[in-house]
Amino acid sequence: MNINNLSDEQILAELTQRVKQRRLNLNITQDELSKRAGVHVQTIKNFESGKTTTLLTFIQILRAFGDLSALSSLFPDPGISPIELLKLKGKERERASRSSKNQNEDPLW
Repeated sequence: MNINNLSDEQILAELTQRVKQRRLNLNITQDELSKRAGVHVQTIKNFESGKTTTLLTFIQILRAFGDLSALSSLFPDPGISPIELLKLKGKERERASRSSKNQNEDPLW
């Protein structure tokens, strides 16, 4: 399926259908999922039927499935940009400094 050719509503329907299928594959009832996710059972029913929901609900469902790592594959950590690396480069320490209290004392050895 080419998701780029779908409307926003079709993408939402596909996403909610996949969540529902995942729940069924795990043999979990809507009531059990609602308890695991910490949301009301009606919230799960609304989500699976494609009604208005929040991103928080989606995250809670993923957590209940043990699938939070799926979010990492959607938006991997970009790391530090090359421009930021250049900015940090000038701030690297090149030498260690002595502590001020030991500068005037003779070494014990």
